Amino acid sequence: MTLMLERPTISGTKPPGFEGLLDTLDELNVPAGYKAEIIKGNIVLSPWSKGYYTRVMKLVCDQLEPYLPEGHLISQAPQLFVFPGVERAYGPDIHAAHEQTYETTGNHLDGEGLSFVAELTSSSTRDNDLTDKVKAYGKAGVPVYLALDMQEEQATILWTPSAKGYESRLTVPFGEKLSIPEPFDCPLDTAGFRAPKKP
Repeated sequence: MTLMLERPTISGTKPPGFEGLLDTLDELNVPAGYKAEIIKGNIVLSPWSKGYYTRVMKLVCDQLEPYLPEGHLISQAPQLFVFPGVERAYGPDIHAAHEQTYETTGNHLDGEGLSFVAELTSSSTRDNDLTDKVKAYGKAGVPVYLALDMQEEQATILWTPSAKGYESRLTVPFGEKLSIPEPFDCPLDTAGFRAPKKP
């Protein structure tokens, strides 16, 4: 489901900018089972993950936690990270950031505090996870982005953020090990990332 705010003109005023979209997002009554993000100037509602994604997210968090930079936390809790420079607000499936990033009473967290994000694709989010978010996370300077393509069963690690997105990337099929670059500098075993077999 996508709620497209086409930035309507009201009484001859300018359409709402990024801050206006954030205000609308705060007032939005998001249906149970959905999360809301700002992507390409629109508020987009996406369904929460499939059950087995929880297993995959826990496997990622458990493997990366011993290698976190000092003072950083890793979580799969739903949080909205804001990137004003690229006019995006994302709720990544997994996020690691300095603990100070979470020390706020607000619900908009500073995307500049992130050291790592991971997205697990679904049929409804796959295109944005593999294109728009790659570019936006890279432009915003997030050091490491892990895109888990759950439909193609492959993991892509992206690093060296730049104005174009990311300069470096490596893709492996699920079941192989993937090297997570600095500031983590550790292996990630993708065994256990596949969907359960259907009965």
